[in-house]
Amino acid sequence: MSDTFRLGGDLPVHRVGFGAMRLPTNSFRGPARDPETGRAVLRRAVELGVDHIDTAAFYRSGDGTVRANALIREALHPYPADLVIATKVGPVDTPDGGLAHTTDPAVLRPLVEENLETLGVDRLDLVYLRVGQLEPPHGESIAARFETLAALREEGLIRHLGLSNVDVDHLAEARAIAPVAAVQNHFHAGRRDDARLLAACEEAGVAFVPFFPLGGGTGDLADGRLAEVAARHGATVPQLALAWLLAASPVTLAIPGTGSLAHLEENLAAGSIALTAADLAELG
Repeated sequence: MSDTFRLGGDLPVHRVGFGAMRLPTNSFRGPARDPETGRAVLRRAVELGVDHIDTAAFYRSGDGTVRANALIREALHPYPADLVIATKVGPVDTPDGGLAHTTDPAVLRPLVEENLETLGVDRLDLVYLRVGQLEPPHGESIAARFETLAALREEGLIRHLGLSNVDVDHLAEARAIAPVAAVQNHFHAGRRDDARLLAACEEAGVAFVPFFPLGGGTGDLADGRLAEVAARHGATVPQLALAWLLAASPVTLAIPGTGSLAHLEENLAAGSIALTAADLAELG
């Protein structure tokens, strides 16, 4: 099993990367975390070989004082030449501090420009069109929005395009407009609803980059089989879940997020766990 993947065919990354959502706060729009700890986690991640960071301009603490993109820029700019930073656009802020789903293509350019500015780059490596909230809006066309991002790609503001929170039909609709480098959906060892979408990505050579690879705090990984296999490998359940994800397909990438240095090192160590055919059969 290779430990690297070429995003979009030309951006090699290790298959275990880092998700930045938990740097500003431990829960979405919750109390702010110490920004210096966040910067330390980012620096250590890069020291340990992380070359793929997933973020979004809307990843911030509830009071707005700590923001993921700002932490990334403060900790790592000027960026290492091999570092790939992926972001996502689509959701818009609401007056009450939440996020809303919109189908308006006009919001996308300002959101892309916000990411360019806050990350301090002239071109974004990978931009996902985030569709809906946690469940794909089946039957909703994404063509107009994806065409807008494709035009920004032609302008040189974006290198590669991705999709987040979509279904197989959305992927086909987008690929008819422009190349899709990656798909990011809710998928992990305890939630495998998107197996058909994963198969479509594998067939097309599109990276499949699940959000909440460790369950997102839902308890979905409380499976005795995971614990048993983890114990055989001298690993934790989260490490085993990440190893399962990498074994699920050659196109899967893991982006576990944390605001803890100890958890960061634990997550990255999962990339060295080699599951056997018997392990995978036991896990189903």
